[in-house]
Amino acid sequence: MSGRGALIATLAVLLVGLSVAVLLGTPWRPLPVQGDGVLVDPARDFTAAQIAREDAYHAAVRPPAYASLVVGLVVALVLGLSPLGARLVEAVAAPLGGGWAWRVLLGGIAVTAVGRVAALPLDAWSEAVRRRYGLSTRSWGGWWVDIGKSYGVGLAVTLVVLLGLFALVRWSPQWWWTWGAAGGALLVVVVSFAYPVVVEPVFNRFTPLPAGELRTSLLELAERDGVPVRDVLVADASRRTTALNAYVSGFGATRRIVVYDTLLKRAEPGEVRLVVAHELGHAKSRDVLWGTLVGALAMAGVVCALALLLRSEGLLRRAGVGAAGDPRALALVLALVAVIVALTGPMQVLVSRRVEARADVHALNLTRDPATFVDMQRRLSVTNLSDLDPPALVFGLFSTHPTGPQRIALARDWARLRGVPAP
Repeated sequence: MSGRGALIATLAVLLVGLSVAVLLGTPWRPLPVQGDGVLVDPARDFTAAQIAREDAYHAAVRPPAYASLVVGLVVALVLGLSPLGARLVEAVAAPLGGGWAWRVLLGGIAVTAVGRVAALPLDAWSEAVRRRYGLSTRSWGGWWVDIGKSYGVGLAVTLVVLLGLFALVRWSPQWWWTWGAAGGALLVVVVSFAYPVVVEPVFNRFTPLPAGELRTSLLELAERDGVPVRDVLVADASRRTTALNAYVSGFGATRRIVVYDTLLKRAEPGEVRLVVAHELGHAKSRDVLWGTLVGALAMAGVVCALALLLRSEGLLRRAGVGAAGDPRALALVLALVAVIVALTGPMQVLVSRRVEARADVHALNLTRDPATFVDMQRRLSVTNLSDLDPPALVFGLFSTHPTGPQRIALARDWARLRGVPAP
């Protein structure tokens, strides 16, 4: 079989495997509802003033947020599908001799920086809206620090990937994708395991939750759920946001419950336990592990799709390069990856919503307290200014979680199915 034939066959196998994993591993019906189920109605649980406030917030924040996404994609396409990206890579590496490694490193910094800088005014606009509505507590200096940290972490991973990719292409122009697919999948696994202990401390400081009734009850909740955790930590989220959240992070010996300090300050202990019970649901269902394995499979597929696209003489000619191994093609690589990510985004958020709904059902099964669950969802929705009734297109493209009213309706369905008084 030719190299191209093997590549197409491998990509087909990966796509089939990924489809099967998603279809079989996604909880499409986390709660079997008998009959029509409870009507999703924001007005039943939220006042007109609360609904009006979140509507006004989203009307103000959507334009810059979506424009930032569009600008980033457009910049990537302009640089990648024209000679501009190749010229930029060549220009920034020329003072250091223009070797292929310098072209990848300096070119990767330059190309990603152009897109990041182009979107900065829109991101600042979004931050101003969040500050106006009390969601952000950061100073502008703190905002700049967080922007720098986020860009730096993303850039480090991007440069490692680009260096590995071009080294492989130059070493084996026809078969580099075999090693690239395996390396990409391995990188996803490594990053997933390393993230809690390497990346999370870059953005937050963590301190143990003091001994007391709440800490004991959270550890007992995890023990009763059969999810071993090493510690209960408090993240200093209040220095950048008023949003309420918690999560379970890490694997094995590194697994810990992390609670935002904002949640501890503003929520009742029972609500904190329910938020943690939801997060324990992710751990119990091994959602992070499953997501890591699916992500590794998807990364291998992306590498193969990228290899197939980089065989197109038309695309290479449009980008102003003669071969895929030319480091000046990195702008084209980044543009193609951006398109693939944009096209697969709706499926990712659809799966995410189903996984989050399953974790909600787990929290209800674990605590058997739908009344507090409903109170918690009201508090989270109002405090976080969650979109209570987003347009169908916005919900389908960007919503990673069910809406607050949907989660409340789920709790009432759960109560009805279990014969428990509906809250």
